[in-house]
Amino acid sequence: MTTVTVNDQDYYDFCLFLEAQCGIVLGDNKQYLVRSRLSPLIKRFGLQSLSDLLQLILAGRNRELRVAAIDAMTTNETLWFRDTYPYTVLAEKVLPELAANRRPLKIWSAASSSGQEPYSIAMTILEQQLKRPGLLPNIQITATDISQTMLDMCREGVYDQLALSRGLSPERRKMFFESHLSGGMQVNQRVKQLVKFRPQNLKDSYVLLGKFDVIFCRNVLIYFSAETKIKVLNQLATSLNPGGYLFLGASESLTGLCDRFEMVRCNPGIIYKLK
Repeated sequence: MTTVTVNDQDYYDFCLFLEAQCGIVLGDNKQYLVRSRLSPLIKRFGLQSLSDLLQLILAGRNRELRVAAIDAMTTNETLWFRDTYPYTVLAEKVLPELAANRRPLKIWSAASSSGQEPYSIAMTILEQQLKRPGLLPNIQITATDISQTMLDMCREGVYDQLALSRGLSPERRKMFFESHLSGGMQVNQRVKQLVKFRPQNLKDSYVLLGKFDVIFCRNVLIYFSAETKIKVLNQLATSLNPGGYLFLGASESLTGLCDRFEMVRCNPGIIYKLK
C-alpha cells in the first residue's frame, strides 16, 4: 500500500513552492490539508511519498504533476449567490449606476473556481434585463482561475444535485438550467453566452485582460500573504475603469493594504469604489 507522509521539511518545502507559484500561504499545522489534497496524486503518479512528489515538482521534470498539484491545492468549495448581498447590491445599486454611462459593461470574476460565482452574476444580469428592458443591453463577464481543471468544468457548466442544492432556488433552477444526461443539470445558453472563461494567475500581470467596471475577487485574499495581497489589490485597482467597483469576501478588508478605494456601505454589506 502507498504510504502518504508529510514530515516537517516536506511541508515547509511545499509551502514555499505553493506561495511562489500562486501566492497561497498555508501557514502552520495544515499538513492534513496537504495530505488529503495530494494523496490521490501520489497514487496516480505511482509515487511513494510526498517527498517523491516534491522532488519531481521542484526539479521541474514533470510538468503534468506540477500542474496537477497546483490544481489540487487551489480548488475550493463555492456555492450559488454566496452571501446573497453582493448580488443584491450588484442588481439594485451598481448595475443601474454604471448603466447610466451608456456604454458596454465589463465584469471580472477572479478565481471563479467551479463557476458558481460568474454564472450567478450572469443570472443576476438576466433577471435585471427582464425587469428593466433596455437598461443593460451589452454586458460581458470574464471569469478566470488558475486551475485548468476548474476552467474546463466551468465551460461545460454541468452540476450534480448536491452542487445545485447549495444556494440555488427552485425558480432559478427552472429558469436558467436544463437537464443533462449525467443526471445533473447544465447551465443554459442564455447564461453561458454572457461568460467567457480564461486562465489567470492573480500573481501575474492582468494587462491582457483589459479594463473592467466591476471586479469580484471574493474569498481569495484570505489565502495570500500581506505582500501578495498588496500586489493583487493594486493590480485590481489598475484593472478598473474610473468609478469601478470591487467586491471582496465578507471577511476581507483593504485596511492597511491599499488606499486606492473608498468604502461604500450598503444595506447589507460593503463594497469598494475606485477613487
